[in-house]
Amino acid sequence: MANHVESNQRPAYDTVIQQIADYVLSYQPDSDEAWQTARYCLMDSIGCGLLALRFPECSKHLGPLVAGTIVPDGARVPGTASQLDPVKAAWDIGCIIRWLDYNDTWLAAEWGHPSDNLGAILAVADHVSQRRQRQQQAPLTMKTVLHYMIIAHEIQGILALENSFNRVGLDHVVLVKVASTAVAAALMGANREQLMSAISHAWVDGQALRTYRHAPNAGSRKSWAAGDASSRAVRLADIAMRGEMGIPSALTAPQWGFYDVLFSKTNRDQQLKPPEQRQFKLTQPFASYVMQNILFKIAFPAEFHAQTACEAAISLHSQVKQRLQDIKQITLTTHESAIRIISKEGQLANPADRDHCLQYMTVVALIFGDLKAEYYEDEFHQQHADLIDDLRARIVIKENSQYSQDYLDPDKRSIANALSITFNDGSETETVAVEYPVGHRKRRQEGLPLLTQKFRRNLATRFATQQSQHLFELCNDHERLIATPVDEFMGLFSTSS
Repeated sequence: MANHVESNQRPAYDTVIQQIADYVLSYQPDSDEAWQTARYCLMDSIGCGLLALRFPECSKHLGPLVAGTIVPDGARVPGTASQLDPVKAAWDIGCIIRWLDYNDTWLAAEWGHPSDNLGAILAVADHVSQRRQRQQQAPLTMKTVLHYMIIAHEIQGILALENSFNRVGLDHVVLVKVASTAVAAALMGANREQLMSAISHAWVDGQALRTYRHAPNAGSRKSWAAGDASSRAVRLADIAMRGEMGIPSALTAPQWGFYDVLFSKTNRDQQLKPPEQRQFKLTQPFASYVMQNILFKIAFPAEFHAQTACEAAISLHSQVKQRLQDIKQITLTTHESAIRIISKEGQLANPADRDHCLQYMTVVALIFGDLKAEYYEDEFHQQHADLIDDLRARIVIKENSQYSQDYLDPDKRSIANALSITFNDGSETETVAVEYPVGHRKRRQEGLPLLTQKFRRNLATRFATQQSQHLFELCNDHERLIATPVDEFMGLFSTSS
């Protein structure tokens, strides 16, 4: 009889875990473009969070678990009076940044929103900075925040380049958890062993399914899932900093590791991948590529695969606004990823369902010549449902294989959509094709002035004119901002109620 005995020799940490840890501990960004883009990302992310506070469905989730609790050296949540432990603060900050689907985006084999990591970064940095002040040590500055934003963007984005978690049914917030765990541990002062331990725990932690992002279950969990992931990351980093042992082969352990358990099957046919296809592909070293190429949502709060479709629809608005009842067919030519994740028919049950429906976003932009967060709300939808749903039914979706190829081309990273309208009398509009949205790196010169205007508008939703102007000027002055202590910065964004 065969004697099956498992080896109990503890292995070295998986290569990927070591690569991430070494990058976090040693990399010093030297790209001015990366530093400047990180500042714009900070402005935009906080602005998105301030805007989200106007929506009760978001704000109901915020604040301490025990009402009235104020934590000494607690982290602040922009736009609120909360002072929370870093775990809950990361949840709240991540929630408000992500709620309206208006923060930055990364699209590759996997997609996601790297600014989701800002929940963990700001929460931990604020707490650590306050604690250092109290201990009469130098506080952390906002340069540290921007530094770890570049790091977190890179970890999440490089892991997403060639590795599709959605195809195995996992939500992209697994990458938020991993990236946020790494930078949170670093902010807490982790050495290499502690950092690898923290990262290993992020990989073996329970990972979220994408169920809540897709028909027929799309719902508001997708708006707080990233906050939940960044919050969990802070907790895991803290556990590692308390001396908890790591799990060295968290990814590669036969049968029990991440690769074999969660990365071994395709999502559709559940066929096993060959072993060599289960491991992550890292096609380029960690540096500052992701921050430099990040996609901003400038024009509208819409799932990013639909941004160019909405731009095309708005450009056709003036031609069709008097002929909406005469539309026979709307032809929308798009790329494979958009078809796979946001093309859907039938009833849309809630705002989270609508802002991830390609047809809904396109039609609303075509009808109204704009797309605002309020346009996803139940009241707006009920008021205009007949016209919106009628035109949604007239959309024909087609894939352009070149669009799909260019979407994955590292030199292009386009997100192309094309739109044309056919009327009942046989007449047609021209086909409007938009290859790159205004938030793309290829349109930075056009986009950044609009992004700063967006930030100014969002500040005004929460602060009086004088305070808004003060915050705008601070964030718009790079040298002044990076020298500002984190606790001072977060205090400026706090409110009295």
